[in-house]
Amino acid sequence: MGTNNLLLKEISIDDLYNGAEATYEIPIYQRNYAWEKDEITALIQDVYDAYDKNKKIRQTYYIGTLVSFQKGDKVYEVIDGQQRLTTINLILSALRIPMKNELTYRAREKSNYTINNILSIETDEKDKKIEENKKIEKDNGIVNGYRYADKAIKEIVQKDEKEAFKEYLRKNVHLIHYQVPKNIDLNHYFEIMNSRGEQLEKHEIIKAQLFAELKKDEDKAKFNRLWEACREMKVYIQQKHPDAVKIFSNQLCKFVCNSFDDLPPVKGDEGKKTIAELIDNKGSALPEKRKQEEQIDTFQPIMDFSNFLLIVLKLTMVDEKFIKPTDIILDDKELKKEFDKAETAKLLNEDFVKRFSFNLLKAKFLLDNYIVHHSNEDDKEGNKPWKLQRWQRNDGNSYLLNLDGESEEQLKLVNLLSMFEVSFTARQRKNYLFYCLLYLFKTDSFKDGSWDVPGYCQFVSDLADKYFYDVYLLKKNLNDINTPMPGKFDEILLVGNKPDTVRHNEDLNFTGIYGDGTKESAGIPLFIFNYLDYKLWEKYFKELRGEKSNKDDPERKAFFKTLGCNDFDLKLFRQFYFSRTRRSLEHFFPQANVNIENDTPTKDQINCLGNYAMIGSEANSSGSNWDPATKLIGYLDSSNKIKKVSVASIKFMIMMQKCKDNLDNRDRKQGQEWIFEDISAHQKKMLDILGVQ
Repeated sequence: MGTNNLLLKEISIDDLYNGAEATYEIPIYQRNYAWEKDEITALIQDVYDAYDKNKKIRQTYYIGTLVSFQKGDKVYEVIDGQQRLTTINLILSALRIPMKNELTYRAREKSNYTINNILSIETDEKDKKIEENKKIEKDNGIVNGYRYADKAIKEIVQKDEKEAFKEYLRKNVHLIHYQVPKNIDLNHYFEIMNSRGEQLEKHEIIKAQLFAELKKDEDKAKFNRLWEACREMKVYIQQKHPDAVKIFSNQLCKFVCNSFDDLPPVKGDEGKKTIAELIDNKGSALPEKRKQEEQIDTFQPIMDFSNFLLIVLKLTMVDEKFIKPTDIILDDKELKKEFDKAETAKLLNEDFVKRFSFNLLKAKFLLDNYIVHHSNEDDKEGNKPWKLQRWQRNDGNSYLLNLDGESEEQLKLVNLLSMFEVSFTARQRKNYLFYCLLYLFKTDSFKDGSWDVPGYCQFVSDLADKYFYDVYLLKKNLNDINTPMPGKFDEILLVGNKPDTVRHNEDLNFTGIYGDGTKESAGIPLFIFNYLDYKLWEKYFKELRGEKSNKDDPERKAFFKTLGCNDFDLKLFRQFYFSRTRRSLEHFFPQANVNIENDTPTKDQINCLGNYAMIGSEANSSGSNWDPATKLIGYLDSSNKIKKVSVASIKFMIMMQKCKDNLDNRDRKQGQEWIFEDISAHQKKMLDILGVQ
């Protein structure tokens, strides 16, 4: 790209403030320092986590980018990154690390005085040495930033670790420094950066790294168009990519092109953009005519672009000899480090970039059309927000179709995939998504001219069983709080670079790991509760769905007898979906009431599967200390003071119905509606549903 090439340099914090002589100047058009407590604390916590994880081997931790323009000898005007640059300065001050290089604010006397004298300002104010009429005006944003940094360091970093933490921060915490060439069109660049109002994102570093490997302008143009279409995570790729008609088959909703080189060429000079145009990402949207014709169908994405890049990197590594996919960590904090593994293994070349880029396009297509996403509507009773739909365009009209109409497999897939999604909301824990995409990549799912939905559904169902039996039901896979240890999913699921969903574990001793109430459980993961709710829904689906039954029907009586409670209608089963609000673990018999009377459960007895249920945080904060009888009134209140979606767990409804049954039992004393006998009986029924002991 000639003069438009970025000058990238990786620098440590020590290089930044104590390396080659430099003055970093914040221009007047930049906003004032504005980071607050949460942002400063999060940065310090992230650095500490990286330090704590890498105590033996000091690995590099990247915290973002700095974009500057060298305006004079050793003077760099900061175009992007001033908030982070100032925060680093304040952290170094709080740690009493000297700085040789200066950070200055053009035409801001208050800011310059404050950043250069922050320690004396704090000392003077604490000691009240400055008389009221002699106080110098300060930049309160910088003063508060220092205080937040100082407090966070004291709370996060132990005293005996402080020196080691300081050393790690100075030497191992790095930024990527973009030095903009002198002959760049800065006016346009400034306009773009001001309109964006944000620091360059991590994925833009990767884009520059990959872009540099392509030799031909036409390939760079293809890459840029593809990348920018894929990064729009809330839009179907068929609507975002200008050449969608030539790339994707409309009838079968599958790929026509088979490689990067097969993709249609880009007309014009899209591959010859300036640095400003590349950062602004102009020229990759739909043509104006199609914008006017079509309504863009948006949804709530289940992940961000940076983490999606890591999944695609992992998919690309499946066929590599020198890097195993199990070596790729799905955590965007490590984004650059994971891509650096390809460079270290000498894989980062033009061929690799082309394969990765094509895989990115293919994976985005599969993600949009064959993985559930959440509609833009809120979670509420009676409205199922999870969609498994493919986008089509025909005769100038675009529309969405269920992957498989209203078939059994369609309904099961929606619940299975959303069950995984609400269980693993953290971006770095979406292993299930990698396995599903790998299955779709590796399996010839188009048979006899149609999509093999039953095969896909069986795979996802087997994947859920594999998670439960071969990961969560083996103690050696779990840590002290019964959470799977790092790498265990890949170790168990990836065999021969393909997902292995065959169940191997025959040890069904659930209570041996998670307890039966005789002693306090070490913890029960969220996945187990969601998997159980799926199995309860599946039981209804197999036995009663579609039947016009009443409460006197033998099949319906047998169904609720298996659940261990009286009939509470089938509406919950018909309307059931996995709400994203269910993130709190509820003790049905509350911890606050243990051992109040001789007949009430003990602390050990309430900490087991039989007394737990997943509910929404709204319900948990409102009624966590209510006794079971009061919870029936509050949670089942028809006035909707607490949204029903917050308590729409099938397991929890069974528990509440059993408690309600006990309220109607004259042999039960008041306050004895939910005792350890009920907890044990309910746990036994639920373990029977799971097929374990």
